[in-house]
Amino acid sequence: MATLLYRLGRFSFRNRGRVAAVWLLLLALVGVAAVMFLGPSSDKFSMPGTESQRALDSLAREFPQASGAVGTIVIAAPEGGKLDPAVVAPVVKEAAAVPGVVAAIDPFQARALSPDGRYALVQVQFKDNVDDITDAQREAYLKAGAAATGIQVEHGGEVLRAAPEVGGSEAIGVLIAAIVLIVTFGSLVAAGMTLLNALVGVGVGMAGLYALSGVVELTSVTPVLALMLGLAVGIDYSLFITSRYRQFLAEGLEREEAAGRATGTAGSAVVFAGATVVIALAGLFVAGIPFLTVMGLAAAGTVAVAVLVAVTLLPAILAYAGPRVLPRKQRVGQGVAKEGFGYTWGRLVSRLRVPILLVGIVGLGVLALPVQDLRLALPDAGTAAPGTPARAAYDLTSEGFGEGFNARLIAVVSAEDAAAVNAAAGQAAGLIQQVPGVLAVAPPQPNATGTTALLAIIPKEGPTAASTEAAVQAIRDKVATIAGAEISVTGATAVGIDVSDKLAEAMPVYLLLVVGLSVLLLMLVFRSILVPLKAALGFLLTIGSTFGITVAIFQQGHLAGLFGVEVPGPLVSFLPILLIGILFGLAMDYEVFLVSRMREDFVHGDTARQATINGMGHNARVVTAAALIMTSVFGGFVFMDDPIIKSMGFALALGVLVDAFVVRMTLVPAVMAMLGRAAWWLPKVLDRVLPDLDVEGEKLTHHLAVSAAPVPERIG
Repeated sequence: MATLLYRLGRFSFRNRGRVAAVWLLLLALVGVAAVMFLGPSSDKFSMPGTESQRALDSLAREFPQASGAVGTIVIAAPEGGKLDPAVVAPVVKEAAAVPGVVAAIDPFQARALSPDGRYALVQVQFKDNVDDITDAQREAYLKAGAAATGIQVEHGGEVLRAAPEVGGSEAIGVLIAAIVLIVTFGSLVAAGMTLLNALVGVGVGMAGLYALSGVVELTSVTPVLALMLGLAVGIDYSLFITSRYRQFLAEGLEREEAAGRATGTAGSAVVFAGATVVIALAGLFVAGIPFLTVMGLAAAGTVAVAVLVAVTLLPAILAYAGPRVLPRKQRVGQGVAKEGFGYTWGRLVSRLRVPILLVGIVGLGVLALPVQDLRLALPDAGTAAPGTPARAAYDLTSEGFGEGFNARLIAVVSAEDAAAVNAAAGQAAGLIQQVPGVLAVAPPQPNATGTTALLAIIPKEGPTAASTEAAVQAIRDKVATIAGAEISVTGATAVGIDVSDKLAEAMPVYLLLVVGLSVLLLMLVFRSILVPLKAALGFLLTIGSTFGITVAIFQQGHLAGLFGVEVPGPLVSFLPILLIGILFGLAMDYEVFLVSRMREDFVHGDTARQATINGMGHNARVVTAAALIMTSVFGGFVFMDDPIIKSMGFALALGVLVDAFVVRMTLVPAVMAMLGRAAWWLPKVLDRVLPDLDVEGEKLTHHLAVSAAPVPERIG
């Protein structure tokens, strides 16, 4: 592997014009394809095979007029007053005139009034589902009743769901990343070309993703996740190879040779680090959830592009940069090599390895304790940013009717004839009314043929309340005893519960998959038994502590205001499994970056302890910069209002900090110092069976030693 990448690096350096032209042409082509084939994103978290999804599919067939998107307009009279039908009627009329609306129901006819007569709910039924609602329709819907005087009108419902806007918040992370690169390299040219390289990779990856959106349904979160990872790993991979390139230049190698060796050694680590991220993200398919599989594959694709850019385009850019990639003092021969903090830290950790291990493991274990209270749910309007229409409607509905009216459920009753439907619906309504946590059940609403009827169910508490989840399960258990009809419970709240349950079931399987994968892959990379086991255990510490802190802030509300969390509540249901996949890959990035140098020096003759210190000395600065860059990129998304993006950005930024600084740069060298030569032990049977991937470049060094002198550098 190292020899192949060495040749690729020299080829790209020597043919810099052609390589750069190919990437720029590719960027232009996929950019045009993105514009031509761009498709709409979706906020539909469908879950094939679940009861709620089966019910929605049945509605689309049997009750199409009730299967489209739903909006709810909340109207309130001034405090102490009551609503007048004459004042409400124009609002209903305007809502009915919105393009695509099938019906807007007068609250006085539907009895959708609060007991004191001050509040009313106007149900607005659209023909199309939420993914097909246009921005023009949403704007027209928001204008319905907006000019009314003497009353408060707020607009809510699923019809307002739209893709989160990626504004300028992520630019904050990129700006911080640029500052970190300048400080790390001491060269504007080196920092600039590293960012340029990463941005080209992100551009190609994101454009390719949008080009595919016309044929593949993407959730609104998918492009944001791909952008997060593409930026973070793209900068980090370029940083790692550039740092090694500068080391070789400092040792006196010619630029083309330095580029080849940097790509062969550091590039090998990048390839395998990127491979772990790609495999972990692609492995999300084991959950059996289509939208999660697409998210994983999309993010994996951007990471794969980042790897390709790092080992091909970066050597070409290095050729263009010339000696300016070095700090000014080194270019004029005044730079003096000094042992950095990494060597001091490596010696300190090696000497105090036992107390450091005890404090680190116990500390991370304590931080993981809040995981015991982990609850999962899909976000609702109650977690939307204050001041948004959806949040205002949610709060006004809760004020006038109770939170349960924001968590309405639907029981779909189907049978072959109307008589069976009526009998089953009546029996079901009686049983459901007895369920704890249920406030009310509306009379059955049949379709035109009478073969399907809907029962609207109002829980006592909100969509993410534990009592609402328990009520859904209890309703399903009770109606399952009714013979003669098929009864399913659905609605946005039920869909969220089903998604959370299925993801919770898949999470242990996926965790076992990625941990087992890490052991196998690192065994191939490092030809060791104990190093992979240590890496996997460190990953579990990272995941546990990250989950614990995230639960404490986003769910339990500790320090919530500091991070802009207005309403603490359950974590987004797909966050844990997604976090496992992403952090696994990133954790293995740092593991490979640090330990590959330890392995390299050990293979080349250093003692195990000295190799550990060398690995820290050479790469601590780079890993520190990489971790700060990733943290800043992910942390930039914490400033977004969307609760899904905010929690993802926070958890990823926190996970990177914990894994890089506590686990990889502290616990890993402590364990390596404790194990000594035993860290690199591999049974002879496995040694013969496992392929030698040569990540540390031992074969490359031998190849260079026996081969002819390198081809002289071509100028121009």
